[in-house]
Amino acid sequence: MKKALFVCLLVLCWRLPGSGQDQPKRPPSTPEERQRFLALTHKLEESPLDKSLYADKKWALKWIDDIPDINVTICPTILGEDFALSNYKYAADIQGQVVFGNVAFLIDHPDKANDHVAQFTAGVESALKAYKSILKADPVVSRSLEKLLQAQTQGKLTDFVRETSRTCQEGDRTGM
Repeated sequence: MKKALFVCLLVLCWRLPGSGQDQPKRPPSTPEERQRFLALTHKLEESPLDKSLYADKKWALKWIDDIPDINVTICPTILGEDFALSNYKYAADIQGQVVFGNVAFLIDHPDKANDHVAQFTAGVESALKAYKSILKADPVVSRSLEKLLQAQTQGKLTDFVRETSRTCQEGDRTGM
């Protein structure tokens, strides 16, 4: 089930940057939808394994794909190559949280839609909050995420994200 969710998330992630934004599928997001999304993102940081949030996650992924006014750049490398190659049990949850954190940043900071490093860093920070919560429920450690926590503690997370996201910043279409 986790692998299937991960594959679905990856397919969605690869579609987001160019997913028919020329012809909006629906009107722009509403303030209520944005608040619902932000609340869900924070719940997922606190309880990423909560199965009762599955329907909300499904809604949020569709909402991200459908709304014409928030365009998030997906960067599969921002957690580092080590993470991408790992078989971490909760990889799909962490990668999904990165996307949610990216969108939450764009909602909270529409004036920084072109600040890709800040967007990506916010996504990684959201994922690290979720990771810490996962560890409380199931102490399965990810060496890659532990390195990111260490970089965060040392104040080097933004530098790490800047480096790992270089290829994603070239030729993207992020805007709000």
